Amino acid sequence: MYCGIDLGSRQVKIVFFRQGKIVDKYEFDTVEFYKKHGHKEGDRLVVDFSGLGLPALDLGSGGRDMLVTTGYGRNTIRIKGGEEIPEIKAHALGAVWQTGLENFTLLDLGGQDTKVVLVRNGKLADFQTNDKCAAGSGRYLENMAAVLGISLGELSTFRDRPVDLTATCAIFGESEMVGKIIEGHPVEELGAGVNYTIYKRIKPMLLQLASPLLVFTGGVAYNKALQEILGTELGLEVIVPEYPQHNGAIGCCVHAGLVGKH
Repeated sequence: MYCGIDLGSRQVKIVFFRQGKIVDKYEFDTVEFYKKHGHKEGDRLVVDFSGLGLPALDLGSGGRDMLVTTGYGRNTIRIKGGEEIPEIKAHALGAVWQTGLENFTLLDLGGQDTKVVLVRNGKLADFQTNDKCAAGSGRYLENMAAVLGISLGELSTFRDRPVDLTATCAIFGESEMVGKIIEGHPVEELGAGVNYTIYKRIKPMLLQLASPLLVFTGGVAYNKALQEILGTELGLEVIVPEYPQHNGAIGCCVHAGLVGKH
């Protein structure tokens, strides 16, 4: 059995593979995961799989199972018994496996960062990342939904008549939003403005690594309005795989399978 773990900034995603298929997938709050189910041994993190209600892994010498990890903090948080791979590689492998495509641009919008990856012939050709500002990430959407008093699901339905939002910082964006509310703009148009703001943040990266096909992953990929905005504004076919939020963890399992063949 292969286990892939994507150590995200907001959530830890875990996927189990057996015979090339997903048999289980999980997600946990990142802070709770570290506080309750992990402890350090030297420079490694030991994960309490049984406490998480997860299958036990045989990772000892000659063990039958394999653990591969990636994601936010992977350079400082090394899980005992596991191999670490770069998150760009993990996400590219996951997207190829989930879609069966070999030539596309991958957009991964996570809790606190954005990744745009150019995939050619099933391999990583180029990439750009933005992890210095949360304005183009899931955290920005969470903050704006909270200011508007709506759920992320409701926010994801708004794309018509967007109010122009110009603040380039997630924190200053909240102040701008309050001002727009005071001006009397409807929630639906403010929500559309939020979704278009995400699009404007990521558009330059997408144009530099453009393809006719865009594979959209990460938790933000569940945002239907943003899916439609990307397709309409860029003239692309947007594909959201079955498990967008678990894509990085899936890529870890794919890597384990490739290594296991050698």
